[in-house]
Amino acid sequence: MRARDLPLTVTDSLAQAGNRLADLMTPSLRLGVTGLARSGKTVFITALIRNLTQGGRLPFFAPYAEGRLISADLEPQPDDNVPRFDYEAHVAALASDPPEWPESTRRVAEVRVALSFTPESPIRRALGIRRLNLDIVDYPGEWLLDLAMLGESYAAWSQDALARAREASRVKASADWLAFVSGLDPSAPEDEQTALDGARRFTDHLSAARAHSHVATLGPGRFLMPGDLEGSPLLTFFPLDLPADASPARGSLAAMMARRYDSYVQHVVRPFFREHFSRLDRQIVLVDVLGALNGGAEAASELERALASVLRAFRPGAASWLASLFGARRIDRLLFAATKADHIHHTSHDRLEAILRLLTQRAAERAGAAGAETHVLALAALRATREAQARDGRAMLPCIVGVPLPGEVVSGTRFDGRREAAIFPGDLPADPAAALSGAAPFTATFPRFRPPRLLPVQASGEIPAPPHIRLDRALDFLLGDWLT
Repeated sequence: MRARDLPLTVTDSLAQAGNRLADLMTPSLRLGVTGLARSGKTVFITALIRNLTQGGRLPFFAPYAEGRLISADLEPQPDDNVPRFDYEAHVAALASDPPEWPESTRRVAEVRVALSFTPESPIRRALGIRRLNLDIVDYPGEWLLDLAMLGESYAAWSQDALARAREASRVKASADWLAFVSGLDPSAPEDEQTALDGARRFTDHLSAARAHSHVATLGPGRFLMPGDLEGSPLLTFFPLDLPADASPARGSLAAMMARRYDSYVQHVVRPFFREHFSRLDRQIVLVDVLGALNGGAEAASELERALASVLRAFRPGAASWLASLFGARRIDRLLFAATKADHIHHTSHDRLEAILRLLTQRAAERAGAAGAETHVLALAALRATREAQARDGRAMLPCIVGVPLPGEVVSGTRFDGRREAAIFPGDLPADPAAALSGAAPFTATFPRFRPPRLLPVQASGEIPAPPHIRLDRALDFLLGDWLT
């Protein structure tokens, strides 16, 4: 009997069974994208999806360059309880006239891109695996820093938080907060107004510390990026001056704070780890190294401390696409990317990577991390500048040229968001250790540049590729081996 002679219901059932089997044998790769504030997470994801789905210039992304990547299409949201990454709204902002940067990450979001490819692996060919579901998970880096709280008591966390608030560099930002805490008796009866007032002052301190240091390393992360927890009692606790082995009396202010700290860990940190972080296969951490260098040795040290905290969160061991079919997940590749590479001339890109490599190496040693394969890269997911030469007497200086956003000031000139400015950014120090210690400072104040406009499909059918720096290399490290 031929297939066309079978009843329609039978052929439909066979087709559905075949589709279910194909779905079962379609691996999914969960890619986490994070970074501290102002590192460019939203832009990175938007540019990644745009280049995959609409085509781009990706010569160093092997599956694309070799013609093995057949198609990439947005698919329905895989997790019903996670907000969808609003790709279309972000593209609309970048495609407007004049273009605008999309809104920054404030909560966990997710989007799925289905990749069809021609497999090279004999095992994949034998199993009929020609698709990969790429699930991109976007989350604030400040929430990642909270994972350190999983193994820390309230008293130990309080000691660390107060010690950091008392550092000389934070005296001004923490003065009001420390004065408030010093006037409290931890053994006093619990009081809701004290909790509310203390949490507000503590949040103000965290906000001021972030503005001062250029790097957000103090937590809890939800205090500055509360997401859907804004106004929740889970965010009404703060550190008290207690010994590390303290056991607060029942009904005391210290017991109240410890209880709310434990609730934050139980209802915020653990679910984030269980529902999002522990399910990731690959991770990229976007790092604003240039911003930290501009903040001096203190900001660079803060960044290194943040990276050490990040590395503690990653589990050791290797995973594979085959293991993912059976539910075994482990982050086996971790990419640290120095963003805003378009703010310096390409002749300093290798130095930027060397600085980040030293930062992550020392942070890994501090964290005792021996897990995922790590790599560093300088990139700009969406390039906002171009390079040019400017004459200075007899010398030619390598410059970057871009359109500063309205209100930005360059060399005393205030810009309206439409005129270009040429800037000589200088060279990064050749010695990364000297750059981090401040012995060879790099001080270049960059304006915020307007993004390039994402152009629509041309009459010829051509889709203009958005400019980038090394986005293709990042894709190859994060995805390339899964598409072989």
